[in-house]
Amino acid sequence: MTSEQKAGTDTERFEVQRQVAASPATVFALLSDPQGHVLIDSSGMLQSAEGEPVRQVGDEFVVHMDREALNDLPMGRYDVTVIITAFEQDAAIEWTISGKIQPPIRHRYGYRLEPSADGTLVTSYYDWSDIEQRYRDAAIFPIIPEAALRATLGILARNVE
Repeated sequence: MTSEQKAGTDTERFEVQRQVAASPATVFALLSDPQGHVLIDSSGMLQSAEGEPVRQVGDEFVVHMDREALNDLPMGRYDVTVIITAFEQDAAIEWTISGKIQPPIRHRYGYRLEPSADGTLVTSYYDWSDIEQRYRDAAIFPIIPEAALRATLGILARNVE
């Protein structure tokens, strides 16, 4: 299946997949590098990043954002801290963010990588199932549409193939 939603949370998680002609190690190297996040972003919000490639759960880096790219909320330019919440070398990476809105919203983004005969099956997901009710009530989720995840996978493929 190229697009699926988590059972039981059909409006709180997107998953998209794409076959990429590159090894899991090559794809993971891009995903664990803060600059890689900026490079493959299809939303236009990620402007630049500071920090070293991540190596474990708890590692962090800063991303300079521009919400004007979405033109949905008057947040302008701001910084977020990306906090790694799952890390399995060459297989899985997940993060949440902390930034201008406090306490953190607790939405998560991630990738799963599966070796395949043609390279890597990459699954990208966006999960907002753990957000507080006040954020649900604000009706701003999902912040990024499923199509943006798919577009990001296309940009990822272009950069690693």
